Amino acid sequence: MLTNKIVTPFQKFTKIESFSGILLILATVIALIWANSPFSESYISLWNSKVGFSFTGFELYKPLLLWINDLLMAIFFFVIGLEIKREFLVGELNSTKKMVFPLVGALGGMLFPVLLFVVINKNPETASGWGIPMATDIAFALAILKLLGNKVPMALKIFLTAFAIIDDMGAVLIIAIFYSGNIEIMMVLIALALLGVLYFLSYKGIYSKFVLLLVGAVVWFLFLKSGIHPTIAGLLLAFSVPLRQKINTETFINSLNQISERIKSSSQETKSVLSEVQIEEIDNLEDWTVKYQSPLQHLEHRLHDWVAYFIIPLFALANAGVVFNTNVPLDQSLIITISICLVVGNSVGITSLVFFAKKLKIITMPKEINMKHILGVSFIAGVGFTMAIFIASLAFANSPEYLDSAKIGILIGSLVSGVIGYLILAQTANKNRNTQKL
Repeated sequence: MLTNKIVTPFQKFTKIESFSGILLILATVIALIWANSPFSESYISLWNSKVGFSFTGFELYKPLLLWINDLLMAIFFFVIGLEIKREFLVGELNSTKKMVFPLVGALGGMLFPVLLFVVINKNPETASGWGIPMATDIAFALAILKLLGNKVPMALKIFLTAFAIIDDMGAVLIIAIFYSGNIEIMMVLIALALLGVLYFLSYKGIYSKFVLLLVGAVVWFLFLKSGIHPTIAGLLLAFSVPLRQKINTETFINSLNQISERIKSSSQETKSVLSEVQIEEIDNLEDWTVKYQSPLQHLEHRLHDWVAYFIIPLFALANAGVVFNTNVPLDQSLIITISICLVVGNSVGITSLVFFAKKLKIITMPKEINMKHILGVSFIAGVGFTMAIFIASLAFANSPEYLDSAKIGILIGSLVSGVIGYLILAQTANKNRNTQKL
C-alpha cells in the first residue's frame, strides 16, 4: 500500500512531464519553421515588441521575450523550488541513503560537461558559455523514457527525476553566482529581509497565498533591479511555502463524516435547492479542505500543469527560433563544443562516476537497474534544452552570433543524446526480455 501511495503520484508526475516534452518538441519545430519562413520578420518583431505598464513616477516596459524569460521562468523556478523542498522533506532525497545515488549521477552530469567545455573551448569570447551543457531537461528526458513504456524500470525513472532535480539546483546556483549582473547590495538586502519574514511566518505555521503573491512580486522586482536574475526569486520564494498540514487525516475524516450527516439530515424535498444548513456545511467543507491540504503540494499541483503545458512550451517557442539564413555569422566551433559537451560530457561523467561509486560501495543501486541502464540514462541526460537555452541567453545576451550558435549546438547535442540514449535503453530492454524467455 505504501508503495502504491509513492508510485501513483510519481507516475502522474512522469505523465505530465512526458506530455510536456512532446509539447516542447512541437514548439521547437514550430519556432524553427516560423523563424526560417517568409514570415520570419513577424517572429522576430513579436518577441521584441515591448510590453509593460506605467503609473505616476514608475514604469516597467520590457520586450515580450524578456517577460517570458524573466517573469514566466520565475514561476518555472518557483515550481522547481517546490519540487526540491518536497523531495528533500518527504521524497526521494529525504535521507542520505536515498540522496547519494542520484547525487553522484548529478555531480557527474554537471562537472564533466563543464570541464570538457573548458578544455575544448579555445575562444575567450565564448568562455562564459561553460554552464550551458550542465543542465538536463527533465520534460524531454521523461518524454523519451515514455516512448519506451514499461520496458524501463520505475526505479530508473525515479533516479532520472531525482538527479535532474539536483542538477536543476546546481544550475540555479550557477545562474545566481556567475550569470548575474552588477549587484545592487541594498536591493538584495531588502529582498532577503522580506524573504526572511516569509520564512519566519512559515516556521510559525502562518501562511497566506495572498501575502506570498504580494511579497513575491516585490521580491521579484527587487531582484530584477538589483542585478541578480529575477528567476532566482522564484526559487527562494518556494522555500517559504510550508509543507505541513494544519490538521491530520483522522481529524479531517471525522469532520467530513459530521458534515455529511448534517447535510443529509437537513435535505429538502426540492432537491435542486440547498437549505441554509447545507450551504453553511459546504462552506465548512471548504474551510476544512484548506486546513487539510498541504500548501506546498496544493501550489505545486495547481502550477505544475501551467508550467508543463504553457510556460515551458512558450519559452521554447520564443527562444528556439534560430534563423539559419541570416547575415549574423555562426560560430561553428561553439556549436561543435556545446554538442560534444552535451553528448560526451554527460554520458562519460555520469556513467564513470556512478561506476566508481558503486565499486567503492559508496552507493547501492536498485536490483532492477544495471550499468547499461545508467549508460542509456546518461546519454538522455545530455538533453539539456530548456535550462541550457536559458543559460545561453544569459551567457550571450549581448552576442547574437554566439547565442544562435549556442542554441544550434544545444539542439544538435540534445537530439544526438536523446536518440543514442533511447537506442541503448531499447536494446537493453529487449535483451532483458529475451533472457527472461530463455
